[in-house]
Amino acid sequence: MMRALILALFLVAPSAATSAHRGDALLRHAVLGAHNEARERFGVPALAWNEQLAADAMAHAQYMARTGIYGHDRTPGRRKKAGENIWRGQRGAFSYQAMVGVMVDESRNFRPGVFPNVSRTGDWSEVGHFTQIVWPTTTEVGCALASSASTDYFVCRYAPTGNKDGYQLAERRD
Repeated sequence: MMRALILALFLVAPSAATSAHRGDALLRHAVLGAHNEARERFGVPALAWNEQLAADAMAHAQYMARTGIYGHDRTPGRRKKAGENIWRGQRGAFSYQAMVGVMVDESRNFRPGVFPNVSRTGDWSEVGHFTQIVWPTTTEVGCALASSASTDYFVCRYAPTGNKDGYQLAERRD
């Protein structure tokens, strides 16, 4: 799975001679646009931006950029307070749309079912970013980007948290 994700990232990356546009206003616009477009297609209400979630996401993105340790925040109790999607890629090479796009593209492997049995491949981690984005009870999102000398670390936090075992997850299109 990781090889496929890395290959997908290289395929959507602009040439090394260009740099993706950045900034807080653009991040918020791109994130809400991509998330809410996916949620609309799935048939669930739009998300609102939450500054506290964004600040918490920034703290974890900065930790990863500072340490080079890529992984979900293991702070005790964090998982109950907020869901989390993480991404990393070459510094400056990817737009915010590309970062979120990789997560939304997991929809191709989604199948309706009781979580975690929601992947055509049998591995829920291959749709976990997407399912958190479209989780029906999630109402807020906040994201942030921090960079090391070579790597961008992108983190989104969600409240209430999604990806809960035993929850029926299906598109709600009319």
